[in-house]
Amino acid sequence: MEIAFLLFDGITPLDAVGPFEVLGKLPGAQVKMVGKAKGEFRTRGQSLAMIADYALAEVPNPDIVVIPGGPGADAMAEDAAVTDWVAKAHETTAWTTSVCTGALILGGAGVLKGLKATTHWRAMADLVSFGAIPTDRRVVREGKVVTAAGVSSGIDMALTLAAEIAGEDVAKAIQLGIEYAPEPPFDAGHISGAPEARIEMVRSGLARP
Repeated sequence: MEIAFLLFDGITPLDAVGPFEVLGKLPGAQVKMVGKAKGEFRTRGQSLAMIADYALAEVPNPDIVVIPGGPGADAMAEDAAVTDWVAKAHETTAWTTSVCTGALILGGAGVLKGLKATTHWRAMADLVSFGAIPTDRRVVREGKVVTAAGVSSGIDMALTLAAEIAGEDVAKAIQLGIEYAPEPPFDAGHISGAPEARIEMVRSGLARP
């Protein structure tokens, strides 16, 4: 089971690493980190690098595609080399998925037309321009397309997918193995009810994905 994670400059690491920790534990999983070219791809602040061992052309028909988000995703949604690969891979995938603003890349590839989809709240309105139906849920499944909201929801998406692929017992064992039992110190993870000053802090870049 070949699982391709797309890497690009400006990626939000947890968008990829969270699902990697889940999906990489599935029986028969063969994870491949892919990019426009082999090599390093860095976060917006350049402080963390992730390595693509494969160029896009080397992984044309993965069984599962995972598209992370981050501030670099907006540009990737308009990059034909990336969106063409996503569109072509989607023709034969068992599952095509995104986390956070990775949904914009799926949109740019034409994958979301007419489908319900979710993404990070700051980009929710952008889904409309790709013909998608914005849906305020942590995880949205439309056939073989599964989208997840902001960063941390990628773990929820991956566990949902793990249950579909290998059954709930395996998915629950993976969840136990990574001790995923969130107890956040604040009830502040959703935009609903958030004060405007806090929303502006995010929009201005303090916590932007």
